[in-house]
Amino acid sequence: MSVEMVELSVKTAEPVRPAGVLQQNRVFLDFFWDIAKPEQEVRLKAVEDLIQYLKKSDQADELDYTFKRLVDGLAHTREAARPGFSLALGQVLSAFEDVSLQTVLDRIKEKHNLQTVKKKLFRNAMFGNLFGVLAIHQSSRLPKEPQVVLGCVKLLQSLSQRKQHLKELPTKTMMDILNEIPEDVFEEVLLSALQAELEAAFSTPEQLQLLLVALRRFPQTLKPKKLKKLLGCSTIINADNIPKLLDVLKMAARSVKKECVLPSVVLDLLKLSLKEDSFQLFWDNAIINGMLKEAAGPAHYLSFRLLGSALPLLSAEQLQEVLSGEVMVQYGEHVVAAQKPDRFKLAPEMDVFVSDFLQECQDTDKQLIVMVRFSSLTNKGYPVVPSVWRVVQHLQPAAVEQYVAWLKKTFLQPQIDKLLDFSTRKQKDNPAAKEQKDDSVFRLRKWIISRLCAIIDNHLVKKSEDLIMDVARFVFFHAFFGTKKASADISETKGKLSVPLDDKIRAVLVNSFFGLLLSMHHLPLAEDSPEGVAVSQKRALGVTADGTMWIYHLVQYAQSLLSQPKHAQSSQPFSPEQSQAWDSMLESVANLKKKAKKGPSAESSAFQQLFLLVGMHLFKAPEELLVIMKDLQSCMDKAQEKKAKKKKEAVEQEEEPEWVEVMVDILLSLLSQPSRHIRQVCRTVFSSICPNVTAAALTAILDVLDPERDDEDDAAVVVTDDNKTQKKNTNEEDDEEDEEDEDMEKSDGSDDDSGEGEDDEAMEDDDAEDDEDEEDDEEEVGPVDQNFRIKMMKILQNQNAMTIAGTEGDGSSDEEMDDDAMLQLDKGLAELFSEQKKKAQAKKDEKTKMQKEKALVRDFKIKVLDLLEVFVARQAGSPLVLGLVEPLLTIIDRGMSSDSDQQEQDFLRRAADIFRNQLCRSKVYCKTVGDREGELHDLLEKLMTKSQKLSDSSVCLYYFSASLYVVKVLRGAPAAEAKEDATADGAAGSDLKFMGSLDVDRVSKIFIEALNSFMGRRKSPLSAQMFTDLFTRFPGLCVKMLDAAVQHINSGVRVHQQGQACVLVLRAMQSREVQQLLSGAAWTELCGQVSGQLTASLEKVGETESKVVKEKVVKTLELCQFLVKIVKQQKLSVDLEPLQTVLQSLTSAIAFKKTGKLEDTYWAVVKHFGVIKPKVEKIKPEKKADPKELLKKKKAAAEQATLRGGKPAAGTGHWKKKHDKKPKQKRPADGAAAAPAASPSPAKKSKTTTTSESNSAKKKKPKQKK
Repeated sequence: MSVEMVELSVKTAEPVRPAGVLQQNRVFLDFFWDIAKPEQEVRLKAVEDLIQYLKKSDQADELDYTFKRLVDGLAHTREAARPGFSLALGQVLSAFEDVSLQTVLDRIKEKHNLQTVKKKLFRNAMFGNLFGVLAIHQSSRLPKEPQVVLGCVKLLQSLSQRKQHLKELPTKTMMDILNEIPEDVFEEVLLSALQAELEAAFSTPEQLQLLLVALRRFPQTLKPKKLKKLLGCSTIINADNIPKLLDVLKMAARSVKKECVLPSVVLDLLKLSLKEDSFQLFWDNAIINGMLKEAAGPAHYLSFRLLGSALPLLSAEQLQEVLSGEVMVQYGEHVVAAQKPDRFKLAPEMDVFVSDFLQECQDTDKQLIVMVRFSSLTNKGYPVVPSVWRVVQHLQPAAVEQYVAWLKKTFLQPQIDKLLDFSTRKQKDNPAAKEQKDDSVFRLRKWIISRLCAIIDNHLVKKSEDLIMDVARFVFFHAFFGTKKASADISETKGKLSVPLDDKIRAVLVNSFFGLLLSMHHLPLAEDSPEGVAVSQKRALGVTADGTMWIYHLVQYAQSLLSQPKHAQSSQPFSPEQSQAWDSMLESVANLKKKAKKGPSAESSAFQQLFLLVGMHLFKAPEELLVIMKDLQSCMDKAQEKKAKKKKEAVEQEEEPEWVEVMVDILLSLLSQPSRHIRQVCRTVFSSICPNVTAAALTAILDVLDPERDDEDDAAVVVTDDNKTQKKNTNEEDDEEDEEDEDMEKSDGSDDDSGEGEDDEAMEDDDAEDDEDEEDDEEEVGPVDQNFRIKMMKILQNQNAMTIAGTEGDGSSDEEMDDDAMLQLDKGLAELFSEQKKKAQAKKDEKTKMQKEKALVRDFKIKVLDLLEVFVARQAGSPLVLGLVEPLLTIIDRGMSSDSDQQEQDFLRRAADIFRNQLCRSKVYCKTVGDREGELHDLLEKLMTKSQKLSDSSVCLYYFSASLYVVKVLRGAPAAEAKEDATADGAAGSDLKFMGSLDVDRVSKIFIEALNSFMGRRKSPLSAQMFTDLFTRFPGLCVKMLDAAVQHINSGVRVHQQGQACVLVLRAMQSREVQQLLSGAAWTELCGQVSGQLTASLEKVGETESKVVKEKVVKTLELCQFLVKIVKQQKLSVDLEPLQTVLQSLTSAIAFKKTGKLEDTYWAVVKHFGVIKPKVEKIKPEKKADPKELLKKKKAAAEQATLRGGKPAAGTGHWKKKHDKKPKQKRPADGAAAAPAASPSPAKKSKTTTTSESNSAKKKKPKQKK
C-alpha cells in the first residue's frame, strides 16, 4: 500500500501546478464559479470579465488553467452549467487566436474519452464532446483550419450513434458547420467523410436535412451527376422518391408531436421543390395523396403548418390553387371539429401564419387571394374563420377596398358552389340534416354582414372615410330599402340580388346596422386626415374630417332614398304622420347646426345626436318612437322659447310641465329601447341638461327606481308582448360585439360540429325534461280544484260509471258497460284532462312571462341609474341631491332583504356604489342649507331611528353613512374670511368649534340615544366602527358624547359592549382635535372620570378563563396605558392610586402566561408605576442522548463482546442494567448528571424524565435481549 501511495504522489507531482498565483488570486477563480451559475446574466458577465482579465494579465499558466477548467466544465453534472462553459470556451478561443483549435480538440477528446470514461459518467462525457465541438464552432475559426473541421465532423458522427441521449443534436451541429465552411473545404475535406450520411439521406429526417443543407450551400459540388452517384437519381423530388420522402415526412411529424412546430426539413423540401420546379408533384403526391390519407393527427397538422409556412413562398397562381385544394378542406373540418372542449386547436397557429404573411407581403393581389380564399372556406355556407378575424388590419388600403367589394358582391349574389364548402362526417351521416332545408345562403349572408361591420369597428384597419360610408350605406339600404329601379345617384340600386332577402336576414341587417352606428359613434378620425395628425389636441370621435357627425351623413343618405321613391322602395313605408315627424326632425337639426355655427357647445351637439338617433330609429320602430319624436320637438321648442324670453312666462304656462321634465320623460322612454347607442346618447344629453334639472324631473327618475312602485299598474315602464318581442330581437344589437367575440372563439361553426344527431338527442332530453316539468306542475297544483272535481263527477254520472262501480263493489250485480259507453267515457275524460293540462301550461307560461318582464324592468332600472350617477357627479353641490338619500336607502334596504338573482345583485351593487362612493364620500357637497335646517334635522333623526330598528348590520352601515352625510351638510364649511384673518392656531380652533347650521344639542342627543341603544342591547345592528368614524370626522360631537361613552365602560349590557366603550373612549382621547377642545380643567376632569370607571370595571373582573372577558381586559388595559401615560406626561392632578391597586390584584384573578397580548399590555401599564416585569431565569435542559443511538451502541458492544467469547462490558449491556435497577431508583435527581460518565445506558433517568419516555424504554427492553 505504501508503494502505491508513493507512486500516486509522484504522478500527481509531474504537472507543475502554479502554487502562488492560483491559490492567492481569488478573483480569477471566482470567474469559473460564476460561469457555472444558472442565471444567464451572471454567466455572460463572468465570460466577459474572464476574457478581459486574461488579456490584461497575459500569463501563460492562467490561460492554460483556463482551458483546463473550461474543458472540464463541458461535462459538468449540472445541465445548466454546460452551456456556460461551452460559451466561455468559444469566446476565449475567439479572443486568443494563437491557441490552436487542434490542441483544444485533442484536449476535449482526451478528457472526455468515451472508451475510458466510467459508466456512470458516460452520458456527461457525451455531452462534453458535443459542447466542445459547439464551442469550437462558436469561435468562428473553423474555416481557417480544415483538419479541425474534419475532426469535429468525425467526432459528431461517432456521437450520432448515441441517439438515446443526444437525439438529433450531432446532426444539427454538422448542419451548422456546413453553413459556415466554404465550398472548397467541403469538397476537399468533408465530402468523403460525409458520404455515408449523404447516401442514407432518405433514412431519417436529420440526414435528409443534412443533404438539403449541403445542396443549398454547395450547389457546384453536389451537381446532378454527383447526386445520381450518391442517391441513384439526379433530383431529390421525383416520382420514384415520393414514397421515401413520405416515410421521412411521417417520421418528422411524429418527432414534433409534443413541440407543435413545423420540422425544418419539411420547409426545406418545399423550398427545394420550388427550386426544382416540382412543387405540384410534391404537393399533390406527398401532401394531398400522402400525408392527408393518414389518420387525423400529426400528419394532418404538419400539412396545415406547411400550408401556412408556404404562403410567403408561393406565387399568386400557386396560392390560388393551394388555397382551393384538399388541404384547406381538411383544415376547415379540423377547425369545426376542434370546437369541442379538450380538443387540440391549430387555428391560432394559422392565424399567426396568415398575419405574418400579410404584414410582410406588400403585393395587394396576393393579400386579396389569401383573404378571399380563407373567407370562402365554409361549412354549410358559414365560413370557418371568425367574422372578427383581426388579420384584416394588416391589409393594404387597396386590398381592404377590394376585399369589401368581394364581400358585397358575394352578399348580393351568393354562389355556394363556387365556395370551398364542406360538411362534417356527422352532418353527412345524419339523415335529418339531409332532409332539412338548405339555409346556406342565410348563414353566408349573416357572416358577411358581421364581417363588414367588424372591419369598420376595428380601428387598426387602414380604411378611408369613403369606404366607411360605403359600408354603412350598403347595410342601411338592404336593411330598410329595396331596389325598384337602378339609379346613377344611388350606387346601391345597381346591385341585383340573385336570392331575395327574407325577414330573417333583414332582422340581422337591422341589428347589425345599429351596432355599426354605435361603432361609428366611437370611430376616431382617419389617419390620412390633417386633423388626425395633431396629437396634442383631444381626439374627436364619431365625426368625419370636416367635423360632421357620421350619423348626420347617414340621415342625409336616408333622406335621399326617401325623396326618390321611383328608385328605392322602403320595406316599411312611412305613414303621413311619420313622414311629418321625419321632416320636423330634419328641420330641428338644421336649426341646431345654425346655432352651433355661432357658438358651438356640447349641449347643441348632444341634442343633435339625440334628434338624429331617434330619427334613425324611426325606420326600426316607427310607431313607438313617433310620440317620442313629437315630445322631443315640443320640448326643444319650449327650451328655446324660455331662453329667449328670459323667464317671462305667462300664468297659463306655469300649469304646463317644465321642458326639462318633458326631456327627462323622453330620455326615460328612450332608455327602454335596448340599444347601447341610445343609452350613451341619453347619458350625454342628460349631462348637458343637468344644471336645469328640477325637483319634479328628479322625482320622475326616482319614481322609476322606487321599489314600492314595481307592482303598480301605473309604473314608469309597462312591458307588453310586442315590446318584449322587440326587446328580445334587439338584444342582439346590444350584445353584438360580444357575439362577434364568441364567433371568433368558436369559429362560427360549433353548432354544426355537434351535428344534428346531438341536437336530436338534446331535443329528446328537453322533451323528457318537459314531461318531468309537467309532472312537477301537477304535483305543485296539490289538491284538485272543486270545478275539476264537479266536471269529472258529471261525466261519470252521465255514463252510469259510478253506479256500476258501486254495485261491483257490493258484488250484487254483474252488469258491465258496453263498448260505446266506454268509448264515450274515455272521450269525456280525455277532453277534461286535456283542458286541465292546458290550464296548467297557461299558468306555467304566465310565470315565465312574469319572470321575463321582471328581468326587462330590472335591466331598464340599471340604465336609469346612469342618469342618477351623472346627476350626482355633475350636481353634487345642488340642494336637490339631498332628495336622493332616502330613495337610494330604500333601494338598498329592499335589495338586501330579498333573495335576488345576479341581475338584482348588479343593480344593488350599482346603487350602493352611487350612494356611498359618489354621494356620501364626495368632496363636493351642498354647503348652503338655506331654510331647510329643520327638514334636515328631522331627516337625521328619522335615519338614526330607522338604523336602530334594522336587523341587518350591513344595511345599518348605509343608514349611518347617510346620517354622517346629513351632519356634514348641516355643518357646512367655515367662512373663508374668518380663515384669512385668524392666525394658524386660532383658525384651527375656530374650525373645530364651527358647526354651521347644526343644532349641536339636538344632534348630540340623537347620537347619544343611538350609542345607548348600541351599549344597552344584546343584539344591535350598530357597531363601534360607526361611532369611531363619527368621532373622527366630527370632534365637536365627540366631545358632547364622551361622557355617555365613559359611563358605558362600566355599564355596558355585555362584557363585549364594555370593551367597545373602552375602544371608543381611547380613540376619542387620542384625537388631537378632542384634546384641543377639552384643554384645561375639562380635560383633567375627563381623565379623572375615565380613571374611576376603569377602576370600577377592573374590580369586577373575577377569576375566569373566558376568552371574551380577556378581550375586554385587553381593551381596558390599552385605555389604562394611554390614561396613565398622558397623566404622567402632562402632570395632571388625577388620583391613580385606586387604579394602581386594582392593577396589582389583577394577576390573582387572571392566570398570566409567559407572553401574549394581555400580559404584554399589563406589564406596559404597570411599568408607568415603576413595576418592572420580573425576569425568568432560563434553565438549560439537560441534553439527553437519543434512545435510538444508544440502542445501536449497546447492540454493537454486545456483538463485540459475544465475538470475543465473553460477557458485555461493564455498564454497557442489559445485564448490568438489570443488576443496577434497584439502586438507581433510590438515586436523587442531582446524580443524573453523573450518569453518562458511569454508563451510557438510557435506563438512568432523572426525575424530569417523562412517563412516555420511560414507557418507550421499557418497550424496547425485549429488543435489547435479542
